[in-house]
Amino acid sequence: MTFIKKNIGILIFLLFTIILILGIINRRIDLTSDKRYTLTETTKKLVKGINQPMEIEVYLEGDFPADFKQLQYETLNLLEELKRVNSNITYKLVDPIKDKISQDTLQAMGMQPSALRVEKDGVSKQIILFPYATIKYKGYGHTVPLIVEQGGISADEQMTKSIEGLEYGFSDAIDKLSREHLKSVGILVNQKELNKLEMYSLFNRIIQNYNFGPILPKDSQSLKIQDLSNMKRFDAIIIAKPRKAFTEEEKITVDQYIMNGGKTLWAIDAVNAEMDTLLKSNKILAYPYDLNLTDLLFSYGIRINPSVIKDVQNPAYINLQVGEVQGNAQNARVPWVYFPLGISMNNHPITKNINPIKFEFPSPIEILDVEGIKKTILYQTSPYTNVQGVPSYISLEEAKISNKDSMNLKNYNNGSKIMAVLMEGKFNSAYSGRIEATEIKGFIPQNPKPNKMLVISDGDVARNQVIKGQPIPLGLDYSTGVTYGNEEFLINALDYLMDDNGLMELRNRTVQMRLLDKQTIVMDKSYWQWFNMLMPLGFISVFGAILIIWRRKKFSK
Repeated sequence: MTFIKKNIGILIFLLFTIILILGIINRRIDLTSDKRYTLTETTKKLVKGINQPMEIEVYLEGDFPADFKQLQYETLNLLEELKRVNSNITYKLVDPIKDKISQDTLQAMGMQPSALRVEKDGVSKQIILFPYATIKYKGYGHTVPLIVEQGGISADEQMTKSIEGLEYGFSDAIDKLSREHLKSVGILVNQKELNKLEMYSLFNRIIQNYNFGPILPKDSQSLKIQDLSNMKRFDAIIIAKPRKAFTEEEKITVDQYIMNGGKTLWAIDAVNAEMDTLLKSNKILAYPYDLNLTDLLFSYGIRINPSVIKDVQNPAYINLQVGEVQGNAQNARVPWVYFPLGISMNNHPITKNINPIKFEFPSPIEILDVEGIKKTILYQTSPYTNVQGVPSYISLEEAKISNKDSMNLKNYNNGSKIMAVLMEGKFNSAYSGRIEATEIKGFIPQNPKPNKMLVISDGDVARNQVIKGQPIPLGLDYSTGVTYGNEEFLINALDYLMDDNGLMELRNRTVQMRLLDKQTIVMDKSYWQWFNMLMPLGFISVFGAILIIWRRKKFSK
């Protein structure tokens, strides 16, 4: 005690010195098990490249529930970490209601309102939220959604997934804004693929992030090897529902595009079966398409078998007239086994946190053993399937058997069938060692560097519905009102195919949320209120009693 009294000045000086040093260093230590508050090296490298002021506005200010306060807190923590890495980044909270920003203005920026009903003090009211952030950089802007839109999950799960996706959402937007040159996506148009109206929704999404355009043959008829130089301008190409057979020259041109490092997204129908035709005629004959692509895809490591998958466990529903009462049509939603739903089970960056994908008359994909090619199954059916050979008839009468128990379930025992597969590695040319290769100058027999391609056994996965001549968003089923994840799936696929720096891996980040049990909170609310009120009083009373007794004993002597 004497030492402390003699050196009190020195001790105070040392204490203030330590506090000052800690303030200058300004270093934070992330002690969370999932490193929630630590940026990945990919994000740090990306943010360090920001060389001009970047302004971020977060539209999460206002009076809203605790869940959204948590999202606000996590968002601001992330932005603070970004600012620590690069001081060019600034951010602020915006209350669109208080600032009287019109909904038209917000929607023009790509924001959609979220209506939330909350109860406070026994009064229920609806509040409108715009859970988005905007980033402005070098005169350009980008809108970042802060809430994951995924059906079939609880509010707590949605909030957890939204927090998990924050770093990817901001990093992806910063990456796109800071690129000096946008990457390019092309689409084949000379094989009777889906038309502009049928791909209007997907086109609109692609042009937000990439240069985009059709691949037009020089002779306006068919692709030739002379078109390869034009194709190589595109980082990736989409082949969406071709209905015209490829010639050998067209195939070798596509093959050499792939060998030169071009990425490909194939959405192919192996069977001709159209729902529009079926709804008009009630019965159609499904028959195989001869696209002349079997040997090409075989060399890359897959084969699409010409048959139709029927899934009795995970079918999409269609709106169908099932009867008539006094001249009035009776419609109902019925399961349609020819439209299996793709539900991701592997949390791949392409498929994580999106709604189920609706496939229409898909065919089974067979994976082949090709050395050096990594294959990842993105979507497959449930185990309860039946594979219907073609040619054969498909009738709407099958949909009217809505009770699954009345179906012959013994026929649905063919196991899970693959509908979408990602392949990565050094692909071998289908024309290596063939006479056609000798006729091409600079023929490449194998990818010099690892490449990527994605194959989907359904061309309609990329087609948006057209109602009265007007396209509607891709994934929205007009008759049932259900929104599927087709658009997000294809956009994620393109992002992954052209991702050279591992940014998409951020979508796999997981966060362990320590959520309170809301039911327990409600049940034990009164108990803890009284406990928190009486415990301090009891503690003070006991302490005071002990002090009084001690003083009496001391001074009684």
